[in-house]
Amino acid sequence: MEKVKIGVIQMGLKTGTDLEPAAIRDAMNEAHLPLIEQAAEQGVQVLCFQEVFNQPYFCPSQDTKWYAAAERVPEGPTCQMMQKLAAQHRMVIVVPIYEETAPGIYYNTAAVFDADGSYLGKYHKTHIPQVAGFWEKFYFKPGRSDWPVFDTAYGKIGVYICYDRHFPEGWRALALNGAEIIFNPSATVAGLSQYLWELEQPASAAANGCFIAAINRVGTEAPWNIGEFYGSSYIANPRGEIEAQASATDDELLVHEVDLAMVREIRNNWQFFRDRRPETYTRLTDGE
Repeated sequence: MEKVKIGVIQMGLKTGTDLEPAAIRDAMNEAHLPLIEQAAEQGVQVLCFQEVFNQPYFCPSQDTKWYAAAERVPEGPTCQMMQKLAAQHRMVIVVPIYEETAPGIYYNTAAVFDADGSYLGKYHKTHIPQVAGFWEKFYFKPGRSDWPVFDTAYGKIGVYICYDRHFPEGWRALALNGAEIIFNPSATVAGLSQYLWELEQPASAAANGCFIAAINRVGTEAPWNIGEFYGSSYIANPRGEIEAQASATDDELLVHEVDLAMVREIRNNWQFFRDRRPETYTRLTDGE
């Protein structure tokens, strides 16, 4: 299949953060249902949500309350719900979620369900920031997912999560493993890195000859108020061009059809994979 219709959903938080995580989860899952239905009506074949899509971005705090937001994958309620919707709509769904793998072991995860509802696997966020306002090491264990690429009904997809996007090695690993489309679900606020939002990922799409779909949430989240999540989700093509983009402020389903034939065309034109010299790059992997 060469032409694939992608959908990404950006959304603001629908409850107060004083509620218990299970109540927030249920409200956010419910809020996504109309947009999932719209995606199905518009013929979306691959759909992805924002980072930890059904919870606030709780990492400005260091509060053990939020450990209760973690679910099992794929046995938890959110994955079970999305698995049924994937089968119902013949839609691949990428589900970014907070995951518990064992008591006290938590990951920032994206689960992938194929168009028949089958569970294909998951990606664990690899790079975990720990700076003021982003205390992610309190919540997430670094992943060692070996750069999985999921061979779905509509193409080969990879996932890279939020802060991962600042590290070019993972984009390359996913592309070398066969990814044609890479999704980057994020929770990013205006400030230090906003100018990179439309720079890094289009550049990575061009460097690796693949499509990249970048998803960000919208609005502000009290009580932390670390800034405004500026939305602006988009899809970049293998030339590094942004082909479609959502607003900066609104809940939105962004739908766009991509032509996977461009992956082969661009890689044949540029031949970056032929001309790369991994034997000269040992400095990148030899530790400190």
